[in-house]
Amino acid sequence: MIEFLLKAFDRLPISPSRREVINLPNTITLIRIGFIPALFLLLLAPGPRASLILTAFFILVSFTDLLDGYIARKYKIVTKMGKFLDPIADKLVVNTAMLLMIPIGRIPAWIVAITIIRDIAVDGMRSMASAEGLVIDASRLGKQKTLCQIFAVSALMIHYPLFGINAHVVGMAVLYVALVLTVVSGADYFVKFYRGAIRERKDEA
Repeated sequence: MIEFLLKAFDRLPISPSRREVINLPNTITLIRIGFIPALFLLLLAPGPRASLILTAFFILVSFTDLLDGYIARKYKIVTKMGKFLDPIADKLVVNTAMLLMIPIGRIPAWIVAITIIRDIAVDGMRSMASAEGLVIDASRLGKQKTLCQIFAVSALMIHYPLFGINAHVVGMAVLYVALVLTVVSGADYFVKFYRGAIRERKDEA
């Protein structure tokens, strides 16, 4: 299936310069972003069955992150646009889900606020670095943070007891782990930015 899609993209009349943007991994990332409107169903405070269905779609879409990353690395389609767009897509999907669960009482607003402030700060820093020709790749801590968030948000989406397990309690426990990783990974990005800026100044000197 992947080979078929790759050949289909190869047949598209796209200039080499535009393939930096229009390629299979980036398209999968954009599909992930396209799922966001469906998350607004959370505002309806869905019942147990609807919550479970929505969670299943959320997990499926969230883990396309592994698919586009695998394709990009295996078939050597790693691009600057992909490195920038991929973590943005993860944050948009997860943060939107978190925001929409505040009004229905499934997640504390202060945790969402810290998460979004951190993401805005990191994205702003990465944009500044990119403007200076410095690319800061997604860190391992950032990936671990995202995985914890996906697990936590999934459990909080389910909300209701499942197989005798209190999904909400489990989700909140993992969410606090994700919060710690959010802060630590944010600090890690700023350290990388600082070191990169210092190294660039030395090279210029």
